[in-house]
Amino acid sequence: MAKIKTKARSKKKKVVERELPFSRQNYIIFAVGVLLILIGYLALAQGPYDSFSSMSIAPVLLVIGYCIVIPIAIMLRGKQTVADEAEVKQGD
Repeated sequence: MAKIKTKARSKKKKVVERELPFSRQNYIIFAVGVLLILIGYLALAQGPYDSFSSMSIAPVLLVIGYCIVIPIAIMLRGKQTVADEAEVKQGD
């Protein structure tokens, strides 16, 4: 029988440098949002159920944390350099 020679294919993986999707500023804003949420839950747990902090302060802090600060942290983009913008346009 004839021997079949097979070539070993070496797959070279391309090394692609990727940046994190969020910057340091995004993480700081996100941490502020989480802190507001925690303070809101702590205010909710204080005193009787009909206290001022449970009925007024806690809901305001929770709404600000969940509906304003966390979405801002997710949607906020940093300033891109000219080289970054050129790469984005070439990728399209």
